[in-house]
Parts: sequence; C-alpha cells; structure tokens
Amino acid sequence: MQRKNVYINHEDCVIDVKDVSKSFGNLHVLKHVNLKLYNGENLVVLGRSGTGKSVLIKLISGLLKPDAGEINVLGSVVNHLNEKALRALRLRIGFSFQNSALYDSMTVRENLEFPLVRNKRNLTRSEINREVEEVLEGVGLSQTINQMPSELSGGQKKRIGIARTLILRPDIMLYDEPTAGLDPITCLDINSLINDVQDRYKTSSIIITHDLACAKMISDRVVMLLEGKFERQGTFDEIFSTDDPRVKPFYDYNFIV
Repeated sequence: MQRKNVYINHEDCVIDVKDVSKSFGNLHVLKHVNLKLYNGENLVVLGRSGTGKSVLIKLISGLLKPDAGEINVLGSVVNHLNEKALRALRLRIGFSFQNSALYDSMTVRENLEFPLVRNKRNLTRSEINREVEEVLEGVGLSQTINQMPSELSGGQKKRIGIARTLILRPDIMLYDEPTAGLDPITCLDINSLINDVQDRYKTSSIIITHDLACAKMISDRVVMLLEGKFERQGTFDEIFSTDDPRVKPFYDYNFIV
C-alpha cells in the first residue's frame, strides 16, 4: 500500500537541485540533474548501484561539491557557503547512514547525548535526559537506553541511528539505504518508522533505496536515476507503468510473480 501524505506544501521547496553535474575523473555520475524536495514530502530516489544516488545526498549535505550547477537547501546555496555557515546548515539536516554509525564504546544513552551536548552546550542534565528519553520513545526503543550497540539487533541499530539524527530536530532527513541488510519483517518496521518520523516531526525526506517495497510504502513521489539523469518521476505506480527496458527489469527483479 502506498502512503497518503497530507503534510506536503508544494509552494515551499526545501531542496532545489539546479542543473548539477558531478564527475570523478572520466566517470560522469550526475549529468545536469534537476530535482526539488517540497516541505513535508518523502521523496524516494531509485537507481542501480553506481548511478550516483549516494553522491546526490553527499552533494546536498555539502560533503561533496558539484562540478557545475547549484544546490539550494533551506534558502542557502550549499556550494557557496563557507565552513561555518555549512556547519550551521548541517544541524538542520539529519543524515541516516547505511551502517547506523553508532559508537561501539558508548551506550545507547551516550550515543544519543553526544550530538546533543556537542551542538547545544547550554542544556541542563534534566533537559538532556528528557530529549534522550523522548527520541527513544519516538523510535520505540526506550528499553535499550543503557545497552551497548553490540547488544542490539540490526533493526534496533538502524532505529537508534535514526534517533540520534532526530535528537537535533532536523528539518530535513536524508536516508541512505535504510533497509539494507535487514530481513523482510524488520524492513517493514523501518519503513513504518520513516513514515512515523515524518508524521511526528514534520520532516522533509530524501530516501535512497534499492528496496521497491520500501519505496512503495514510504514514498509520496519517486524519481529514478538512469545513466546520470532523472529520467522518470511521479508516484510509484506511475514510475513503473512502462515497458522501458531500463526500468522494467528493476521492477521484475524486486516483484517476481
């Protein structure tokens, strides 16, 4: 079932990728791409491995610079910002890494406290505790607060990684392969969590995934990256209502009848 989202504001564009290109040597990964993310939207980016999906979100977060074009995020042109302004903007962007990126030597509580204490130094201990407990409740893992990452399942690590990102209350969430390496049931749990995050925190999100079940469940809109360009975009069903030989095998592999 595809979700129905009542929060999208199509008059408020929070990310605007304009005529952006990126190459690595002779490998032309992105070729004059254009993309908009609207306030309150869950946008899924699909494509084969090596097509530039992860490069796109690294460009959006300023981890890479485009060779041409510009990227406007929350009113700022990312590739024109100095380091101080870029750090400030990144506090408004949550990046959920594929491997969860938890610190193995820290408890769940300490992992969640780390970005909070580092970026909001004026918080009291009671305020920190309240923030940690609230975000853990938000991802359904209050009971793990004193556990170590090694004691968590793969799905729990993904949830804690998302919680650590949410604790700074970002306006935008960037998810890189959120269901990679998880069993089908846990994938459904993570998909539900991504929708819950949007509902609860009113985030706007870009989700990079190969998982078409994930894409169908969480997307308001889907774009497909083919040969360095966004060749198709629309709802999930609109994307795959085609006999395009570059698209149909992608669907057939994921949904074998």
